[in-house]
Amino acid sequence: MYRFFLITLFLAIWIAHAGAQVCIECHKNVTPGIVTDWQLSKHSESGIMCGACHGEEHNTADDVAKVSIPTPSVCAQCHDVQVEQFSKGKHALGWASYLAMPTTHQLPAALREGMKGCGGCHKIGLKSEQDIQNLKAAGAGFGMASCDACHTRHTFSVDEARQPQACQTCHMGFDHPQWEMYSSSKHGVRYLLKQIGVLPPTVAAPTCQTCHMADNNHEVRTPWGFLAVRLPLPDDPQWKADQVTILQALGVLDLDGNPTARLDVVKAADVARLDQASFDRERAKIIDVCGRCHSENFAKAELTKGDQTIRDIDHLLAEAIREIAALYKDGILDKPATYAYAFPDLLAFHDAPTPIEQKLFEMHLEHRMRAFQGLFHANPDYALWYGWSAMVRDLSEIKEMALELRHAKKM
Repeated sequence: MYRFFLITLFLAIWIAHAGAQVCIECHKNVTPGIVTDWQLSKHSESGIMCGACHGEEHNTADDVAKVSIPTPSVCAQCHDVQVEQFSKGKHALGWASYLAMPTTHQLPAALREGMKGCGGCHKIGLKSEQDIQNLKAAGAGFGMASCDACHTRHTFSVDEARQPQACQTCHMGFDHPQWEMYSSSKHGVRYLLKQIGVLPPTVAAPTCQTCHMADNNHEVRTPWGFLAVRLPLPDDPQWKADQVTILQALGVLDLDGNPTARLDVVKAADVARLDQASFDRERAKIIDVCGRCHSENFAKAELTKGDQTIRDIDHLLAEAIREIAALYKDGILDKPATYAYAFPDLLAFHDAPTPIEQKLFEMHLEHRMRAFQGLFHANPDYALWYGWSAMVRDLSEIKEMALELRHAKKM
């Protein structure tokens, strides 16, 4: 019986290798880069052949449609711990949060299903079978594995995914320039000097992964969440009022301060901490990581500065929101029919209909994000000049534009 098992196993391995050789010989001519990458990979060293990820149905140039595109469930056959961790974090919800945005469907197709815009990074998120079928129908049935956003095909390198540059493609630019902040911070500079050999390999120099994937945990979260709004509301009366205004402009609270249906979407996308315990849990993780290089007192003091900055920038943003809400109320500015309440919709993004509402969009998603993210990423210049200072100027412009609209209405 044991002998039969060994013979069966040997035949299965031999058939798999024989099939892989067919793939390799063909793809050396068709896509040689893929073959080279796979040959450099741990998969190749371990005997993980093409069929393990892509199935056995595709064998000739005439049946390319039969090739399987791997999803996280395929990766989980070997990497179940990492996939389970990933599934609990915010990256896994990238696709859900992208679809939840109210104006996503208005983007050009290439920027949506074609993944040349928001979809190009948010494709890291887990997708339902229906999502996958929709993407395939739109001719964009690639990039389903999620894991390959960081461990890129077909080397799937752990070393690559551990470098901060692995995060650079998505975490940069308009509303989330974490790469620019990190790479020009002292943390980032020290790591660059370590990479190029100026500093020794053992020097303390944190990467994105050091702070956000401590101990190689693939569950990625932050205390304040993406938009730096959370529950419960603060005790400070002014900050509480400002946060209520912001939450109303985000559409998650109605005019009476009650939760709306959009709050359920926020919960599902996990873009905010919605109870004190969730916030405290993520804050404790950060303090623990900081404490590996700094004193706990220092870490707590620096994080508190970030909290205080959020309070101050919230006051600027709330004042701007109220300026535009007053224009709606007084009939100076037509409130778009798609806006549920008497507040400008911060999630309308670039689809806001007038220059003053566009200015608010920039204030919220570009400058406010840079103010608090710059502080938490140890970049003073981003926190001040690209963040706080820009918001002060935004508010000044919004007030001036409001006066001009009121004056024009009287004419």
